[in-house]
Amino acid sequence: MTKRSARETGARLTESAGELAAKADLKGRTQARAADLKDKAGALTVQLREGATKAGHQAQSRAAKGGHAAQEQVLKARHTLQERALRTGHAVQEQAGRAGHLASEKAAGAGHAARGPLAQPARMAVRAALRRPRQILIAGAAFAAAGLAAAGVLRRYRRH
Repeated sequence: MTKRSARETGARLTESAGELAAKADLKGRTQARAADLKDKAGALTVQLREGATKAGHQAQSRAAKGGHAAQEQVLKARHTLQERALRTGHAVQEQAGRAGHLASEKAAGAGHAARGPLAQPARMAVRAALRRPRQILIAGAAFAAAGLAAAGVLRRYRRH
């Protein structure tokens, strides 16, 4: 062997020995691998947190939009009901006004019709009845009872 080939062989043996030593350093390789995995896990944790935060913000935004839409619909329905109630109230008020005018027109017509020879005594009787309603009620009941008794007698008389 020549010196040159001995040197080459020595260099190759040194490289092989370094490679074998690196392969034999199991503890160092394991620690390096654990550090790599720890870095990857940290990066994934950060990504997951960012994704969860983003999803939470999106859900919150959607809920707020849905709440605003529901609130708008409630306000529209309330406004519609108020308008309908107002229109109905006006219609009822108009009908009541018409009925009141009609009643006053009929009363005025009845007042005009109550002119003649019996008008004055009828007015006096009404005024007296208004002053003493209890006595008029008793007299009316007595009159009604007398009328019913007379009707009963007439029925018996006609049957026999």
